[in-house]
Parts: sequence; structure tokens; C-alpha cells
Amino acid sequence: MEAYLTFESSLGISFENKRLLQQAFIHRSYINENKGLGLEHNERLEFLGDAVLELVVTDFLYKQYPDIDEGILTAYRSSLVRTESISEAARTMGMNELLLLSKGESKDQGKARDYILANTFESFVGAVYLDQGYDVARKVIADALFDNILHVIDNGTWKDAKSRFQELAQEKYSETPRYELISAVGPDHQKKFIIAVYVGEKECARGTGKSKQEAQQDAAAQALEKEA
Repeated sequence: MEAYLTFESSLGISFENKRLLQQAFIHRSYINENKGLGLEHNERLEFLGDAVLELVVTDFLYKQYPDIDEGILTAYRSSLVRTESISEAARTMGMNELLLLSKGESKDQGKARDYILANTFESFVGAVYLDQGYDVARKVIADALFDNILHVIDNGTWKDAKSRFQELAQEKYSETPRYELISAVGPDHQKKFIIAVYVGEKECARGTGKSKQEAQQDAAAQALEKEA
């Protein structure tokens, strides 16, 4: 528990319910491997935190950019709350060292760990909201994410990967990319999709994700890296 107390102190927060603080970092896999400890995983907190995160970011963008239409604001928001942005913020805050995972999950790195960290960030936001209220939850989100928005806008990375790759493919090859499902494995609640992106007959890259949309975005991102 000491590590969690140090973490909350670094953010200037003091939880009334310390178990809620710890719960934010408990992955379902840890519970499955450590039954009988009386602990709860963080998925309900993640559900709540996701909604709080979207509201806070939406409110910020609405007030910050009064002359931007809703379509562009939606793209801005998507860039701020996507897995890469949130997982990077979670790492910077030191959340990676606080995760409670199964032995198998603890070995995962790269994109798999990014998903876990992004979900944990949302879980922590949910825990802060329950324990400390909206204003404190908003401050946590603002400190972690809002400085990134100017960088995102200046570099054009607010556009999602599919949009950027489509622009590149049309400009460079006069073709519109197409996406094909390669496989979908796993139970319904934990499905993994693999999708390939093609320009003409050439396969440019493959991507994975928990949904077809996520896998398409990942495939486009991989294709953009190859074209860079």
C-alpha cells in the first residue's frame, strides 16, 4: 500500500477510501490468479472513469476552441483520449509500476501494456471521481492531458491514422486504401481482431485491436510508419 500512498501524494490527493485507490490498479487477471483475497478488479471503475474523461475533455475543448465546429472538435477529442495518448500519460504519472497483474499479463509489453495502462488511467479517474469529486478528477485529467492538445493540433496528429493514411495514399498512389479482416480470435468479451490494409493489390501493413475499428486504425498507423 505504501507505493499507492506515495503515488497519491505526488498528485496532491489523499483518498478517504484507500481500498478504492488500490482497486484502480487491479487487473482482472490478478483477481483470477489470487482468489480469496477479497479484492475487486478495476473494470467498473474504468467504465465510470471513461465517462468522466470524455465529459472533462469535451468541456475543455468546447470552451478552449469556441470557433471550431463539432466535427473537428470530435477529432481533437479522439486524439486526446485514444489509447496511445492516455497510456503515455499513465506511464509519465508512474502507473506502470503500480499495476497488479497476473504473471502472464505482467510479461506483456508494447501495445498490450498500452491497453492496460489506458484502462488503468480511466479506472483511476473513476476512483478519484467517487472519492474526491468531479473537480479533483478534472484536475487529474487536465494535468495529465491538456498540455498535449497544442502539440497534437500543431502537428496535425489530431487526425486519426485512417484519415492520414487515406490522404497519403491518394496523394502518393491515387488510390483509396481498403481494409480486410484477416482473423478474429478469442471469446466475445476479449476478442482480438487482425486487419490488413491494402493500397491497390499491395498489402501495406497489418493491425490488431479489440474491435475492427481499432484494428483498422492500428493497421493505418503501421502503414504510416512504413511510409515515413
